[in-house]
Amino acid sequence: MLFDSLLFKQRLTSPPRLPHLGNLNMSWKFLVVAGLATCLMLESASAGFTLFHIRNGNPGGTGAAPVTSSDGLGGYSIAITTGGQKVGLGSSDMDGKKLKSIDRLSITRSDTYTGPSAGAAVAPYLNFWITDGTNFAVVANEPSNAAFQPLFNNGYDLSFSDLADKTAKIFENDNTAWLPNGGVGLTFADLADFTVQAPTASQLGTGWAGLGTGAPRELVTNQAYGVNWVFGDTLNNYVPGVSGAYSVSNPSVSTVPEPSSMLIACCGLFAAGVHTRRRKRASVAV
Repeated sequence: MLFDSLLFKQRLTSPPRLPHLGNLNMSWKFLVVAGLATCLMLESASAGFTLFHIRNGNPGGTGAAPVTSSDGLGGYSIAITTGGQKVGLGSSDMDGKKLKSIDRLSITRSDTYTGPSAGAAVAPYLNFWITDGTNFAVVANEPSNAAFQPLFNNGYDLSFSDLADKTAKIFENDNTAWLPNGGVGLTFADLADFTVQAPTASQLGTGWAGLGTGAPRELVTNQAYGVNWVFGDTLNNYVPGVSGAYSVSNPSVSTVPEPSSMLIACCGLFAAGVHTRRRKRASVAV
């Protein structure tokens, strides 16, 4: 009867209105609240990656440019043909969030590769810009790290727990005094509470000691992104598949909200529940 009544009301109303939460039975309330909670718990950013050139080939970045293309549907072709060339797929969707807030970080690789020299050890590898609010550095996984290679399975599908105990290399800043243990012998867990944030183009243009041409920023414009999948660099870690180009797709990142955001969401749901209950009591009293 309740369902028929709701349908009748919707037919008489233009445009159709969603029924008030207080009019739904407990099963429907549970589904609505569960759906809202799921949306609040995970902040997805699957479409927020941009393809950009970091550096041309040797010598000194003055050589040939890498050849790249996008199909517009989340697929990318990246041909690294000589040493020095470097390309990134970057996203700003994690900027302002802590490194430990990674829920899922993934990318699919579908080119035909022939083993460690053209597979898990080479690409893509990860670069994060991190900051303490004043200083910036790049934290990266080492592509040849034997502990990291088992995570490769036609690409990567990672959570922060996958990264936590892995070696974290620090690049692009000679000043490491602001980092734990002076930036030496670190894992990703040691950097969990640092904020992911790319420097501005102006900051990168001014530069600082240790900032090099291989930093994950767009050639010429200095546009940078907090999270980067990186291809190329040296002979040992740029080798693509036998087709001559990396073929990758669907780079994505999602994060778990900070505890304060979760508290606000819970308070909002609680307030909505109290409001619904009061409305129901008021209607019964009348």
